[in-house]
Amino acid sequence: MSDRFKPADHDEVEKLIAWAVAEETPLELVGNGSKRDFGRPAQSAHTLDLSALRGIKMYEPEELVLTAGPATPLEEIEALLAEKHQALAFEPPEYSALYGASSGSTLGGLVATNLAGPRRLKAGAVRDHVLGLSAVSGRGETFKTGGRVVKNVTGYDLCKLMTGSCGTLAALTELTVKVLPAPESARTVLLFGLDDTSATRAMSVALGSSHDVSGAAHLPAAAAARSGVSYVSGAGKSVTLLRLEGVRPSVVARCDALRDALSQFGAVEELHTSNSLAVWAEIRDGTLLPTASHLWRISVAPTEGVPLAQALHAQLGAEIHLDWGGGLLWASIPADAATPDAGAAAVRAAVSSGHATLFRAPETIRAAVDVFQPQAVPVAALSERVKQAFDPKGILNPGRMYAGI
Repeated sequence: MSDRFKPADHDEVEKLIAWAVAEETPLELVGNGSKRDFGRPAQSAHTLDLSALRGIKMYEPEELVLTAGPATPLEEIEALLAEKHQALAFEPPEYSALYGASSGSTLGGLVATNLAGPRRLKAGAVRDHVLGLSAVSGRGETFKTGGRVVKNVTGYDLCKLMTGSCGTLAALTELTVKVLPAPESARTVLLFGLDDTSATRAMSVALGSSHDVSGAAHLPAAAAARSGVSYVSGAGKSVTLLRLEGVRPSVVARCDALRDALSQFGAVEELHTSNSLAVWAEIRDGTLLPTASHLWRISVAPTEGVPLAQALHAQLGAEIHLDWGGGLLWASIPADAATPDAGAAAVRAAVSSGHATLFRAPETIRAAVDVFQPQAVPVAALSERVKQAFDPKGILNPGRMYAGI
């Protein structure tokens, strides 16, 4: 019989995990459940529901720091930060619609998965913004790491280790993150009809300039047509987007200069703040991706993005979206009988370096193939030792990232 335990606070989390350790009973860690289909399927007898560990504990706008429970909704945090014209700089994505989830993202889910949006190329990953945390390890032991300022992170940086571990090492019970001023204004320079190679060159020119580009993406014609922004959907061809943010006079001047620099690639247009915000939210949240498809998220060097995109399109009929200046590929593969493994064999063979994650696929496929990039033997051995140190009996989310870990 499977039970669902819902602790009310940190102490109850500690007691429940200690009980699970004593009984050698695996637990699936769940917050709002918006990313329950991210990673391999749960292999646990019981569920540890952390949804009661929510609420903002401390927010000091002057110090650019916020502390909250892991189940605090992203929507609640962003609303509070907006009152002070601040934001989470890593541009957290909301993938609820992509996964068909009924509830939205939480702070703990973002930290557990280390998923950042288009501003990742400028602001860094989630792990670069986590200052401190409290957690309970798979031994049933409480630990705290970091603090409220960057200089408090001394010794082993466990914040970075926990970020992206998908709940396989510890149950997070409180998180402290760095926040930053929100951009006052945003504009997006648009180029139309470029192929992947030309688009990557244009993005490279923009990112290599002094104009401080905070977003660089390329949408194929089919994806652009799904946009709710008429300037994008009405193009009838591919769209390359370069975003500029900051105070308005600076954004206007940099936008004009960037348009001049990119004129060699054809006609140049621009979106102002409201339309710019809308299209980048679509890119951030994956709402322009095909719905009935297997989905891969692939991170490579930007110079390797185009050959990889061409190979996956030729072999699997993949629709490719480019982000991070060509360093992030979203590969949507038709979900049909020709791809019973979601294209895993072809994707793994094509990705010679970098990381490919099977981001969306039926549970049966995610249980049968490697969801995350297979690790080299020395790295896999290190991962096993880390898991052994924090969770020797395999109590927390066993097999969520790799089989047997």
